[in-house]
Amino acid sequence: MKKLIKNCSVLLRRGPTDYTVITDARVGIDGDSICCVEWPEGKLDGGCQAESCSAPGSCCGGSAYDQVIDAGGALVMPGLVNAHGHAAMTLLRCVGGGLPLQRWLEEAIFPVEAVLKPEDVAAGTEMAMLEMLSTGTTCFSEMYDFPDADFEVIRRSGMRANVSRVGLCFDPELDPKDWPRTRECVEFVDTHRDPADRVRAEFCFHSEYLTTERFVRAIQPEIAARPGVTLNIHLSETAKEHEECIGRHGLTPAEYFEKLGVLGPNCLLAHCVWVEDSDLEIIARTGASIIHNPSSNMKLGSGFAPVAQALDMGINVALGTDGTASNDDLDMFEEMRLAALIHKGEENDPTLLSAGQLLDMATVNGAKAMGRRDTGAIAPGMKADLILLDLSGPHMQGPWLAEGGALPPEALVYCAKGSDVLMTMVGGDVLYDRGRFLTIDRDRVYADFAASLRGIAERMKER
Repeated sequence: MKKLIKNCSVLLRRGPTDYTVITDARVGIDGDSICCVEWPEGKLDGGCQAESCSAPGSCCGGSAYDQVIDAGGALVMPGLVNAHGHAAMTLLRCVGGGLPLQRWLEEAIFPVEAVLKPEDVAAGTEMAMLEMLSTGTTCFSEMYDFPDADFEVIRRSGMRANVSRVGLCFDPELDPKDWPRTRECVEFVDTHRDPADRVRAEFCFHSEYLTTERFVRAIQPEIAARPGVTLNIHLSETAKEHEECIGRHGLTPAEYFEKLGVLGPNCLLAHCVWVEDSDLEIIARTGASIIHNPSSNMKLGSGFAPVAQALDMGINVALGTDGTASNDDLDMFEEMRLAALIHKGEENDPTLLSAGQLLDMATVNGAKAMGRRDTGAIAPGMKADLILLDLSGPHMQGPWLAEGGALPPEALVYCAKGSDVLMTMVGGDVLYDRGRFLTIDRDRVYADFAASLRGIAERMKER
């Protein structure tokens, strides 16, 4: 089906960190991809990509399309990419507040996770997807237990996601061949590795401190034998984690994983708060991506990642929310704003992190980190993963209106909110439209979520 979005503004990416907003535009969609972007003064380079366009050069007039969506002046922009999270932790929202990471994990989180069942994870993930779709996220990275349950509900939703069987191994004396998780990590990838699917499997080492060297060495050849499959790792999230790794191995976490041969362009390194200059050099050299989680890092008191330095070194930096238990919401607009503000404040430098850099981090950089280079921008040939943003709210009004100009990109970083999202589209399919979820039964999700919470509470009492 061919769709046309008319009467809209469009956020265009002219190049790395270079954004502009055009008005009175039209966006053509053919099947799952954008085929044309036009406005009175021009057309985006690339022309119409529709195979059966009836009027090349002016196809956005509407005659070539089966459905016309009147945006009513809303802004079309790329869907946001949440490059690190644990969706089912909606079940643990606000649990353990006020505790530092290790105590938070050991005293508040792990005991609850020990009683979770697959149906709980499915319910928690579906609740997370309601929140993500309604706040403009179209693609996310998911690391949690019971990934088969996760995979199925995400697939039904129509969202894009990378999902992993979490790599864990605690006993250094244990032969990985005797540890079922070794086989499960590989089999999960082989079962769900079709690159054409919206939901794909990836490898995962939870962290240095929750795996063993023998386990990592056992999985490494499997990763090498499957080029293009991404690898997700928590790395140097806290000072304690970083220093204890040095104590165990004489190496920082980045040095340790480089020594084991797993770092490369397919790696997503979550947090990287306590990385050293030499670690950043390793990350830059190997082409791995850093996933910055500002809300989570601040709530847990972990610190501030050296994001500006990493960007200056050419490292691909993306944004993530982390799980709701260490963030409490999944609004990627909030992550953009926080990332912009905290580094300016920490370094006493208002020039750090331009609006263009933040928009890249929330869209194309996240897509690149997740191995999805066909999403993250509004351009012919890219997947039609986009959102409509309401510009009518009082917080979206400014002096550009008097000048007759378009919305400045800075307004999307500092003013826009997830609640401004009117519509969320993935692969040309509308998944959320003005409060309605078209692929997820909201009432059922709320009922399943409440039932899971009651079940978890009962099982916790029995422990």
